[in-house]
Amino acid sequence: MAAPITRDQFTDYCLRKLGAPVVEINVDDDQVSDRIDEALQYYNEYHYDGVERIYLKHQVTSNDINNGYLPLTDLIIGVRNIFPISGDNVTGSDGLFNLQYQLRLNDLYDLTNVSLVYYNTVRNYLAELDLLLNGTKPLRFNKHQNRLYIDMDWTTDVQVGQFVIVDCYRALDPQTWADVWNDMWLKRYATALIKKQWATNIKKFSGLQLPGGVTLDGDKLYEEASDELKELEDQMQTNYSLPPDFMIG
Repeated sequence: MAAPITRDQFTDYCLRKLGAPVVEINVDDDQVSDRIDEALQYYNEYHYDGVERIYLKHQVTSNDINNGYLPLTDLIIGVRNIFPISGDNVTGSDGLFNLQYQLRLNDLYDLTNVSLVYYNTVRNYLAELDLLLNGTKPLRFNKHQNRLYIDMDWTTDVQVGQFVIVDCYRALDPQTWADVWNDMWLKRYATALIKKQWATNIKKFSGLQLPGGVTLDGDKLYEEASDELKELEDQMQTNYSLPPDFMIG
């Protein structure tokens, strides 16, 4: 099957790439599964197609306020920022008397006669005021904890039922997005990892002659797999990684 869409099909593809069933691949099923997990982890952490940028909506609960953090899922691997929490803005309330609302209401009633230069200048000025007087709330996130700490006064800055929008990166789950299994780089990388595991398993039998005159050479196989992995990881860094960006996690 040329285009694997499940984990089992992906596993069979990698083993066939190594020569199965014509050649016996001396790797245990658990070892194959572990190497595929490693390939997926590397793919999610470095490949630009291995993650998706999302805006995660979380409704604040009393437990969140008591804990002082927001719980995130295992698939979140990095946090960029959060949207301003309601009430952060220095320009007024969130309703009818909000300064930005009044600015749009009174000065932009007719876009054909009003210059946008004034509007843009005022918006920049208000944003600068907000940054100077309020600043941004410091964030702390570690993907192994699955907790987003927001350094603020949780008893006054947010209320139960209020929504917090988190700008973050989520790893693509191949169980949901089956096309991940058909990624060319991922197939080659997982195959190379399994090949290296195979070589590791038979290295201690290097030089042993089998019936029929075949001689095992685990060291050479290990070297080939290591070279393939190095080449693929170099390709990842130069061709497939996202540009450096400020990301928490």
